[in-house]
Amino acid sequence: MGVSRMARRPLIAALALGAAIVGPGGVAYAEGTVRVLNWQGYGTDEPWAMQLFEERTGIEVENDYFTSEQEMLTKLRTSPGIYDVVLVNSSFTGDAAREGLIQPIDPAKITNWDNLTPSFRDNAMLNIDGKVMGVAWLWGVTSFAYNTDKLAARPESIEILWDPAYQGRIGWRDDAVEAVQLAAIATGQDMNNPTNMDAIKEKLRSLKGQIATYWSSEDEWNKLLAGDAFDVSVYWSGSAARSKKAFGLPVEFVIPKEGVIAWLDGLSIATGAPNPDGAHAFIDFMDSADFYVKWDTDVGAPASANNDAMAQLPADAFNRVAFADPTVGERLQFMGPIPDDRRQQYLDLWSEI
Repeated sequence: MGVSRMARRPLIAALALGAAIVGPGGVAYAEGTVRVLNWQGYGTDEPWAMQLFEERTGIEVENDYFTSEQEMLTKLRTSPGIYDVVLVNSSFTGDAAREGLIQPIDPAKITNWDNLTPSFRDNAMLNIDGKVMGVAWLWGVTSFAYNTDKLAARPESIEILWDPAYQGRIGWRDDAVEAVQLAAIATGQDMNNPTNMDAIKEKLRSLKGQIATYWSSEDEWNKLLAGDAFDVSVYWSGSAARSKKAFGLPVEFVIPKEGVIAWLDGLSIATGAPNPDGAHAFIDFMDSADFYVKWDTDVGAPASANNDAMAQLPADAFNRVAFADPTVGERLQFMGPIPDDRRQQYLDLWSEI
């Protein structure tokens, strides 16, 4: 939804409460409103969660959305003083902080702080110059999922994406960085610092005959699978859990022997946030076991950065089963920041292919 539409309900609430904050352009916001910028369908806009948070705090939640990290940064640049909480992948937190788009967070106001996995909570990409610029929230992996109605045996290698037996039956996300990183893993390279771009280029070139369709959103992926558009497709772990649990699709997710793209998402507070106290409260709620366990159990979600929340999941929960194998940790390559020149190189390579 657009910012102008998003502003309507806070304005009405402000008039009803008789108290408001006047932001840029004279837009009035209720003191009891938190505005969130996130992917659509990614936890913060769950109706039951918004209702529960409002019941506990008296703060209403308004969601606005982006479809890429670049769009998220653009919205923060062009709409200062509009948003309170923003979902930022940790590999982009440094960029957002250096641009002055997000502000420091007070960990003393996050009651779940001590429950967060130290390696995520203290991650250098979220903690910059001694300041907390993002609170670890969710983590997961990008790999591939397959249609269990089509494949009898569980594949163990990323090479299934290149297997001639599935020519014209592979789904792929049209994302240059992700494509290069997956090809780097497939060619045995460090995805954050590949040294043989020629090998990556040839690997991606050999993929062309395999791809049946490209997808750009979770909803599109689900519709394509249900429509028999592909047998195997690149996908996200948390989304695979939702596809199986919430939509009843015949999906299994694979962490192949070669490795996977791992990512860490944090929640940050936008610079000039109209309601910074409400933002802290909302981030704390999102990182609570009360929110996460219900979200993951009822809908399906990425793994939580909160140890207590993960421990409260049922024994057969996707995230407990998928990451229970101690060797999985050895196969995770966490996304790091990508310099602009290297990102452009990836874009140029993908466009050429």
